[in-house]
Amino acid sequence: MILTSLISSDRLLGSCIVKTLVIEAPAKINLCLHVLGRRRDGYHELAMAMQRISLFDRVEIRLEKGAGVEVFCDGLELDGGENIAAAAARLFLQESGLERRVSIRIDKKIPVAAGLGGGSSDAAAVLSGLNTLSGGAVVRQRLFEIGATLGADVPFFLFERPAWATGTGTDLLPLPELPQVCYLLLNPGFAVSTAWVYQNLELTKGRELANLPRFSVSTTDELLKALHNDLEAVTAGRYSEIAEMKDFLRASGALGTLMSGSGASVFGVFSGREAAQVACSRLTADHSWKAFVVEPL
Repeated sequence: MILTSLISSDRLLGSCIVKTLVIEAPAKINLCLHVLGRRRDGYHELAMAMQRISLFDRVEIRLEKGAGVEVFCDGLELDGGENIAAAAARLFLQESGLERRVSIRIDKKIPVAAGLGGGSSDAAAVLSGLNTLSGGAVVRQRLFEIGATLGADVPFFLFERPAWATGTGTDLLPLPELPQVCYLLLNPGFAVSTAWVYQNLELTKGRELANLPRFSVSTTDELLKALHNDLEAVTAGRYSEIAEMKDFLRASGALGTLMSGSGASVFGVFSGREAAQVACSRLTADHSWKAFVVEPL
């Protein structure tokens, strides 16, 4: 289960049992992201170290008599339609053979299109939550397979621990215990298209796949040396805010900084929560960035 927090309730509505689950779906950061080359199928071969962090969307899932899927999310145009959470629910119902109505309400705290995997985490929460509500109607391996069709990060959130991700990001191996640090996460408040970033990534054109890098860290110093993101130069080349946020973090005492995923969120590594909080307190009205002090999960 990906559940960090779980509240469940059953209630009788007429002659139908309504089952409800509330899940906290975490964000993620990439401690390193290597693009090894372009595959024959057009996708990119990746090698990434991924870690969940203590920034959560709240996902409420209701299963009841009827048919159809609906999604509500205040402030975002997610209601109904084929957003990733709705798609996850429809695929689960199709796979399980359940004839039920699914209502999903998402309280978004994770910035959208920010390199933090919020949508993928919500989709993974829906898959896991519906499987719990249905009494395990779908085997765990099949959940991973369904998740991979929704998005490359969805299997990682089903994995429930730090992972070394290869292939398109769906081949996962557990990482050994990582150093206990704290992160100050900054987001400039605008979305970045992952598709655009990869379309503008020149380094993989016409090249054979590079050798797979290694990620093996046990100390904070080793973690800092491993921080790397091949996508950062592309996003930073278009958005000056990436460099500005990294400069602020370094000036505020961060031991290391990195953009997560395709951006535009940037995180700074701090030795502990107090140091990260002090850095966060240096933000002024001149900085319009969203800021989150978070810890690894």
